[in-house]
Amino acid sequence: MKRDSIATARMLSEALPHIQRHDGSIIVIKLGGHAMSSPDAMASFARDIVMMHQCNLKPVIVHGGGPMINAMLEKLEIPTEFKDGKRISTPETVEVVEMVLSGTVNKTIVQAINDQGGRAVGLSGKDAKLLVCDQAEGGLGLVGAPKKVNAGVITAMLDGGFIPVIAPLGAGEQGQTFNVNGDTAAGAIAGGLDADRLLLLTDVAGVKDGEGDVLTNLSAEQVHAMTQSGVISGGMIPKTQTALDAISNGVRAVVILDGRADNACLLELFTDHGAGSMIRA
Repeated sequence: MKRDSIATARMLSEALPHIQRHDGSIIVIKLGGHAMSSPDAMASFARDIVMMHQCNLKPVIVHGGGPMINAMLEKLEIPTEFKDGKRISTPETVEVVEMVLSGTVNKTIVQAINDQGGRAVGLSGKDAKLLVCDQAEGGLGLVGAPKKVNAGVITAMLDGGFIPVIAPLGAGEQGQTFNVNGDTAAGAIAGGLDADRLLLLTDVAGVKDGEGDVLTNLSAEQVHAMTQSGVISGGMIPKTQTALDAISNGVRAVVILDGRADNACLLELFTDHGAGSMIRA
């Protein structure tokens, strides 16, 4: 027990320079996958967020909720159509998406953070026209492509000491409700806030090279080259593209990290080792 206490004290001491480096920084975190899979995983994530806030970081959470949406659509017996593996968002589907994301999922995350002593507030991209969208191309129906971020509502919350938790929905110029990909929404919001970091929690260890080894640091140029050569492929392409878009919009660095690891956010921000693949300009 004494050895464990000494090790804990040493780790806290070694975290100090990292805490100082991120003092006052806005950190946007895309929550999805394993971190949302169970009450225990959610509680662990919430503790990390409250720890970050206590260290004077300014976390902003953007969440997904695909499995919960699928379960509700099935329960309501609403058929789902797909095109190239992507869900077509009909008006009926978007009603369910909004109900699930802005309702059950959002409030579950808010409650988890508040249970750990935080001050979380839930909202969606429709509130105060946070995310103004055009209809995305590709025949996917009411899927939104963010074209403008009105980040004032978020900065007001951050200045008030609150932790925003955002459902990835958007508003159209004609009042439509758009379903927005969670990673895309997080990248747009991070750019709108001029965030220091965007953390994309995934169920993989990070970006891997041709031999399967995780690369801890990548430049935008390397990401382009690896995508063209096929080393970056499949589901990693949209994540790295989100990272590139965020960096081009002013985010200092994007990290694709393994949300299955305990305390992944703290490992990435407060240790030398980190927890995934960092992409910079």
